[in-house]
Amino acid sequence: MAVTTAAARLGVSPLEESMRVELRPNWNRDDAEAVIYAAYRQVFGNQYIMASERYTSAESLLRQGEISVRDFVRALALSELYREKFFSSSPQNRFIELNFKHLLGRAPYDQDEIAFHTDLYINHGYAAEINSYLDSAEYRDNFGDGIVPYYRGYLTQANQKTVGFTRFFQLYRGYGTSDRTQRSGVRARLTRELAKNSSSPVGKVNIGQTLVGTSGGSREKLYRVRVVQAAAPGRLPTVRRSSSEFLVPYEQLSRKLQQINSRGGRVTSIDPA
Repeated sequence: MAVTTAAARLGVSPLEESMRVELRPNWNRDDAEAVIYAAYRQVFGNQYIMASERYTSAESLLRQGEISVRDFVRALALSELYREKFFSSSPQNRFIELNFKHLLGRAPYDQDEIAFHTDLYINHGYAAEINSYLDSAEYRDNFGDGIVPYYRGYLTQANQKTVGFTRFFQLYRGYGTSDRTQRSGVRARLTRELAKNSSSPVGKVNIGQTLVGTSGGSREKLYRVRVVQAAAPGRLPTVRRSSSEFLVPYEQLSRKLQQINSRGGRVTSIDPA
């Protein structure tokens, strides 16, 4: 479930419906085709890929079971097409932002992550930069070998920083847009926030129903946070789960979300009180 009940206004409703596309044991051809479609959509930032641009050799290997989903995603991200669309035509910081979005499903958390990947590319090259995401413990823990990466920056998950929520919506402009057709062009979105170690609240814009980060904020307002408490580890699944509701000032919102996350709770909505 999304972090907010206003999933439609956030533009993440379609993501909720098809978040995990996985190649499970005893899969069939239709399953493989669904994985191929989802991988192109995710890795290329929702951009349309023509038939002549597709990587048919990698697709064939996946259909035959010769490579894993992670191998297929790696082939797309290491391709000349990905390099042309997101590396050659974009500033380096924007390229790194998009690698986080496409391959890990989230926004960068801090300037240290950007600096690490900048240094990695300069000293070890393009392939090392791409492989660093796919070979990371974070990728393995969230997607393994059989799941297509998906956008998870708007969810509350273990080991995921809450600042990533607002930063994700600086990179994500709605399910119907691509990463190469946004009005802000190819410039990096998070340079100022990361440099200042700050974040922008998620605010509504007038274009469509997507919410994106804004420079302003309702700092005097209270926010109503609804939470479902997960069952403690080792307990049997229960039919009914406890839910609770908090009124939280804007200044304490980030800290409260961290507390909820650390205690195994799942945020179901955040709305102005």
